[in-house]
Amino acid sequence: MSQVYFDNAATTAIRPEVLERMIEVMREVPGNPSSTHAVGRKAKSIIEQARKTIAGYLHVTPAEIVFTSGGTEADNLIINSAVRDLGVRHIITSPIEHHAVIHVVEHLQLAYDIKVSHVNIKECGSVDLEHLAQLLEASDEKTLISLMHINNEIGNMLDLETVAKLAKEHNALFHSDMVQSVGHFDLNLSEIPVDFIAAAAHKFHGPKGVGFAFLRKNSKIKSLIFGGGQERGSRAGTEPVHNIAGMETALIKAQEHLAEERAYIEEIKWYFKEQLEQHIPDVHFNGNCGDGTKSTYTLLNVCLPVPEDKALMLLFQLDLKGIACSKGSACQSGSDQGSHVLNAFLAKDKLNKPSIRFSFSHENTKEEVDYVVATLKDFIA
Repeated sequence: MSQVYFDNAATTAIRPEVLERMIEVMREVPGNPSSTHAVGRKAKSIIEQARKTIAGYLHVTPAEIVFTSGGTEADNLIINSAVRDLGVRHIITSPIEHHAVIHVVEHLQLAYDIKVSHVNIKECGSVDLEHLAQLLEASDEKTLISLMHINNEIGNMLDLETVAKLAKEHNALFHSDMVQSVGHFDLNLSEIPVDFIAAAAHKFHGPKGVGFAFLRKNSKIKSLIFGGGQERGSRAGTEPVHNIAGMETALIKAQEHLAEERAYIEEIKWYFKEQLEQHIPDVHFNGNCGDGTKSTYTLLNVCLPVPEDKALMLLFQLDLKGIACSKGSACQSGSDQGSHVLNAFLAKDKLNKPSIRFSFSHENTKEEVDYVVATLKDFIA
């Protein structure tokens, strides 16, 4: 095969309908949405309709959706403003968060001298909710909980309802990076009292460079970027109308085909797992990714029985064979450092072996799975 793309957790291919919509907007709607003339008003109406559509799928109000350049900016906007503007003096997070959260928390700890607590991680890679409750009980300062819904490397799912309940009981704010879940799950934020979420269009077959933050009504989050008064003062800068329209179309299509595509992708995932177990003895699945009830259906993080001296060549060989995958998150796949997620809970004997993240979409096939398994089998042999 010339190309097998099993790195959908890093980014997904744009759906044809999304690309068509973006080209249509770029061709027919040249106006600046801040302009008051008819051409500008048309651009503005596209943005507001997209805001209404996205809010509808999340069961929130359009005013609670703020468009950003992606998930990283949304995370930064929320966490920075929580400390700078909302009086947060204590952040409770985990060592397995995305670096968009980890690094901004590290910065705020130095810049504002805030307290940072890390929730313990269980042997399966999940957040210890009992420890979270203990940290909240001991906290006597205004607290922000920042825990991702679906881990981007191992697929473990957070119990949002329980965390939101704990946050409410202890008068804490709750932020969740939902980059890996928006567009892949039905999310009703009217029933889950999370205060803030971050999302990115390119994770659900939309364009790169656009995403959104959900800011619960009356949260008083203030802009991270200064300039014009766009996004009701929450995010300055001329909005990329074509990208926002593309994100809207991507979410519409994701929700329309959610049930059928989820069933198809789950079939691909479990077929891949079965084939690995059948053809590669001693294969191990990191975290809860091998459990259909505790992880997302879109990825497998696989620890392979390869000696350390040979492990360095694995991704190179897969790439030569046209197979795209990651040794961790895409943000780390070019680094010599190991995955901070796996380092947080894996035993040393597993850390010395290569772990590869394979992530799937509706465009993948069982034939591609067979090719990847055969390639891995040959390499190990």
